[in-house]
Amino acid sequence: MSIGPESQEPYETSRPDQQPPAPGTPPEYGQPLRGGPAAPVSGYSPRPPMRPEDEKLWAIGAHLGPLVVGVLAPLVVWLVFRDRSGFLDRTGKEALNMQISYLLYFFAAGISIFVFIGLLLLPLVGLAWLVLMIVATVKVANFEDFRYPVIIRFIS
Repeated sequence: MSIGPESQEPYETSRPDQQPPAPGTPPEYGQPLRGGPAAPVSGYSPRPPMRPEDEKLWAIGAHLGPLVVGVLAPLVVWLVFRDRSGFLDRTGKEALNMQISYLLYFFAAGISIFVFIGLLLLPLVGLAWLVLMIVATVKVANFEDFRYPVIIRFIS
């Protein structure tokens, strides 16, 4: 049994012409550490599951948040929580699709004001937007999936 440098395993390099670093020098960025990758800490999960109360809170926020911050509320809920909860993934996508669709509907109704039909369309679109958001909020508060009628599903 030899204790000298020849008993140590050779330093692995990505290129055969590359020399191992001098003892005591830190490895360069992207180079493997001598001991290999660190073992994960036991019990650590990068995406812990969500509690039902938190799921309900964020689902309600995805549907009612647009009253305050517009399309950003469902976008943030969907992007942040889509990996942690299947319910929030579905709810966030549905709320985001609804907000994008109604943004387009409001724009079309606003443009149609020039031909006077927009005077009738704009309040109807606004009323439908508000009522559907309230209905969706009640449904997701009971952990039921809600599908908005008459929307374009940009994100499926």
